[in-house]
Amino acid sequence: QVQLVESGGGLVQAGGSLRLSCAASGRTLSNYGMGWFRQAPGKEREFVATISRSGGSPYYADSLKGRFTISRDNAKNTVYLQMNSLKPEDTAVYYCAATTLTTLPITTNSRQYEYWGQGTQVTVSP
Repeated sequence: QVQLVESGGGLVQAGGSLRLSCAASGRTLSNYGMGWFRQAPGKEREFVATISRSGGSPYYADSLKGRFTISRDNAKNTVYLQMNSLKPEDTAVYYCAATTLTTLPITTNSRQYEYWGQGTQVTVSP
């Protein structure tokens, strides 16, 4: 079993940047495909980005391409989400998740992720 803890959220003005981190413990993160998801108030959880076990094959929601970058450092057992040019509509709780599925690109279906972090709040002010 793997435990995931997100950090790096906070309040930022529109146009600003944040880098989220997802630290894993319990098992080696390189065994898992990883994803970032987000959930805004009153909305369903939505896919943000995924990355393969080796760090290749990053895959993004179309609306976020060019602004968000997913990466991982397996030596540090950590996955990152760099978010640039943030907009108020990016306000949400951001979750990282781990899946044992390895088909590329890593699945964007949240139901196929076995492990989840507790989430970190990102608030973007106008």
